[in-house]
Amino acid sequence: MTGLSTPWCEAMGLLVPIANAPMGGVAGGALAAAVSAAGGLGMIGVGSAGSVGLLERESGVPREMGARFGIGLIDWAIQRDPGLLRAAIAAHPVLLSVSFGDDWSWAEQASEAGIVTAAQVYDGDEARRAADAGIEVVVARGAEGGGHGKATVATLPLLEAVLDAVTVPVLAAGGISTSRGLAAVLAAGASGVWLGTAFAACPESLASDGARWALLKASGRDTVMTSVFDAALGYPWPPEYPERVLCNEFTRRWSGREEEVASNGEARAALTAAISDNDFTIAPVNAGQGVGLLTEIRPAKEVLEYFCAGAAELLRTR
Repeated sequence: MTGLSTPWCEAMGLLVPIANAPMGGVAGGALAAAVSAAGGLGMIGVGSAGSVGLLERESGVPREMGARFGIGLIDWAIQRDPGLLRAAIAAHPVLLSVSFGDDWSWAEQASEAGIVTAAQVYDGDEARRAADAGIEVVVARGAEGGGHGKATVATLPLLEAVLDAVTVPVLAAGGISTSRGLAAVLAAGASGVWLGTAFAACPESLASDGARWALLKASGRDTVMTSVFDAALGYPWPPEYPERVLCNEFTRRWSGREEEVASNGEARAALTAAISDNDFTIAPVNAGQGVGLLTEIRPAKEVLEYFCAGAAELLRTR
């Protein structure tokens, strides 16, 4: 896995320009440790249902193995529970990302603790505001990406706009599903990539076997942007951040009827039971539009090797 190093890689002590996205409920300590052991940056995600206890438990896994790791938090979640931010800083990650909001006052605390700061952005203006507020790495997250985000601009044009807007390192996210995608964004000037769906099916992730197989069976046409699961479960996500998930019976029935499902106790009970039972005909599975390019369940080390070997060859020969 040589020939892909970027200045950001060198500054972070990484061998390859890849971080796993901090996917809530999927990116736990085992995945972070495996990604970091393979030369990338392993990230732990604390999602909508996350807690201080979960953060402390999962961050302990890579720390006990002596692995470098990062943590990703949600803006509205730390506003609701400031203990999440305190616990994240106390865990001593090498990078802390807080996204889905425009309050970057936390960055000063993280920087004082020697932690690199990052945030997802969705246009050049937001990237400039984040950098001016002290964010040291911005993640240009395109509309193709799985999970929560603004469904506005595709990854490549967004990456171009953000690279023109700021001088801090820019990571590309959204729809990067093969070595060709990695090569493309590095050639465009990205300092690295922030991969979600490609790692979600890894055996080290917190995803269930049922969720992994749902990802493998899906095509790129099988995803939808929706807020229906957040509405049904009562998560206070800002409306501009829907999530890209695999279509299923729940999305087909309730998408576009968020206000109705939010007050429907029967629908909430059915969804909660489905999540508990790993019934993904009803429960959500986050997935980006590149999900159709997932062909097998592979350990995180093999995923990194595949991405980097192919990208290095493409960049050498083009």
